[in-house]
This record gives sequence, C-alpha cells and structure tokens, in this order.
Amino acid sequence: MRPLRIYIDTSVIGGYFDKEFEVETKLLFNKFIKGEYILVLSDLTKRELLNAPEHVKTLLKDLEIKNSEEVQVTTETIELASDYIAENVVGQTSMDDCIHIATATVYRVDILASWNFKHIVNINRIRGYNSINIRKGYSILEIRSPKDMIDYEN
Repeated sequence: MRPLRIYIDTSVIGGYFDKEFEVETKLLFNKFIKGEYILVLSDLTKRELLNAPEHVKTLLKDLEIKNSEEVQVTTETIELASDYIAENVVGQTSMDDCIHIATATVYRVDILASWNFKHIVNINRIRGYNSINIRKGYSILEIRSPKDMIDYEN
C-alpha cells in the first residue's frame, strides 16, 4: 500500500514549536521522516514561510524527510479558491486558506493537515469546501488536524 500524501499548511510547521501543538506535530513529522507519509508542500506554503522566524523557516531543511513533493498554485486552484469565497464558505480575507484547500483538492492529496480551526479544520467549512468540490467535479478532500493522524495504540 502506498503512503498517504499529506498536504500541510504553514500552521503545521509552526505547530512544531508551539507548546499546545508540538507533541502531535512532532509525531506527524516523525511519520514523514520515516517515510510512512509523503509530505506535500505548495509554493504558497513556502512563500508564507519567508516571513517566519528563522527556526521555523529552516525546520523542513533540518529534518530528513524521505518522501516529499512540491505542488504549485495554478490558475485552476485560484479559480476554485475564488469559488469558496464567492459561495461564502469563508470571507475574502481567508483567500490564502482557500488556496491551500483548493491546491490540495486539485492535486488530489489524501489529507490536508492544519491547525487552523477557524477557517480550515472546521466541520461547517469542510462541508462547504467539499460541497463546492463535488459540484465542480473534484473529489472530497479529507481535512484533519495532526492530532487525528497519529497512532495512539503504540
């Protein structure tokens, strides 16, 4: 069975250093390091990191992640993100969050992971994003927090 392709937004990278989120975030990154998941990053995530503190900027370089993939924001992803805004899933100020969702959708990742509970990991918003995805001919996007992606059996 192939490893799951997991798209992460900037909140997950920042979560590595956040007391509230660090345990689950580090467990998720351990799965990337071991090759159990494929890390999917967008050029938007990389651009957002340009304004981050130095230790956050260099985290991905410092970790030895076996499998990663970079995807690009495209006209198609911008159009889909604009549809989320136009249909009031979130407001205009959340365009970058919508671009993350749309990029993960267009590139058909298995899961989008985020710590953004206001605009992304929120049941009403997820239903809105996926309603539009289905109407536009895309698959449903699984959206979870890193907490939902770790094994508690071990």
